[in-house]
Amino acid sequence: MLKHLSTLTLDIAYEESGADDGWPVVLLHGFPYDIHAYDDVAPRLVARGARVIVPYLRGYGPTRFRSAGTPRSGQQAALGADLLALLDALRIEKALLGGYDWGGRAACIVAALHPARVQGLVSVNGYNIQDIAHANAPQEPSEEYRLWYQYYFHGERGRQGLTAHRAAFCRLLWQLWSPTWRFDDATYARTAQAFENPDFVDVVIHSYRHRFGLVAGDPALEDIERQLAAQPPITVPCVTLDGGADGVQGPESSARDAPHFTGRHEHRVIDGVGHNLPQQAPRAFADAVLTVRDWTAPGL
Repeated sequence: MLKHLSTLTLDIAYEESGADDGWPVVLLHGFPYDIHAYDDVAPRLVARGARVIVPYLRGYGPTRFRSAGTPRSGQQAALGADLLALLDALRIEKALLGGYDWGGRAACIVAALHPARVQGLVSVNGYNIQDIAHANAPQEPSEEYRLWYQYYFHGERGRQGLTAHRAAFCRLLWQLWSPTWRFDDATYARTAQAFENPDFVDVVIHSYRHRFGLVAGDPALEDIERQLAAQPPITVPCVTLDGGADGVQGPESSARDAPHFTGRHEHRVIDGVGHNLPQQAPRAFADAVLTVRDWTAPGL
C-alpha cells in the first residue's frame, strides 16, 4: 500500500507491507531506479514476519519537497538525513536497513553515524559513503570509463540531455549496468514514471556534481558532511553484496572497502547479476537481509 508522511523537508511516498508489529526493515532504491526494485524482495521478508517500508527517494516518484526554497540537493548527507527523518516520522526506534546505489549510501550513512538506530545492514557495492576530498584522484582506466555518465552530468550538455531524454538515458544505464538482465518494456515503463518527478533532474545533477566537489552542498547539511569526511566505520552487523556482472562497479571495490566494516561482516558475490541486484536477484537480496536478521534477532 502506498502511503505518505511528512518530515521537515519532504513529503515522502513509501510502500509498506507486512504487519504493523513486524520487525521493521527499510529498503532503499538507487539511481535510476525506484521502489519496484523490491517488488519480489518484500513478500519474502513479510513471510518471515517483517514490516517492510520502501520509500521513494527525494526527486523520485510522488515524493515532493515541502518548500520551494529548499535546495534540490542530491548530496550524500541529504540522503542520510532523509532516511533518519523517515525513521523518526514512523517512530521506528531501530530498523534493519538495506539498499544499493544511492539507497545503499543512505543506509551506510545512518548505520555509520547512528548505529543505535540500526539493527543491521545489507549494502550492495560495499561501503557507499563518498570520500569527496579524494574524489578527483583517478582510478584505473578499466574503472574510470564506467563513470562516463557522471562526467557527462558535470556539464550543461548533460543536464539538458537528461532533461530531454531521461527515459531513454536511464534505460541505457539499465542495459549497461545489468547486461545479463532481460527486463521487458513494461518493467522499465513502470519505474520510468518515477523520473517524471519535477525535481528529478536537479537532484540528480547536483548529486553527481557535489560528489566531485564541483558545487556547494546544502548549508543545513554541512555538519553531516564533515562527519562523513572522516570516513566513519560501520560497526553494525552487515552483509555486503556485489553482482558478478555489475557494469558500473565490480566486486574488487568491495574487497577494498572491507576495513570500513568493523562489526560482524560477510561479503557475497552473486554470479551473473548486475547493478540492480534486488530486482534481478530478489532471493539473494532477501536471503542477505534474513541472514542479518538471524544474527541480530533477540533470543536467536
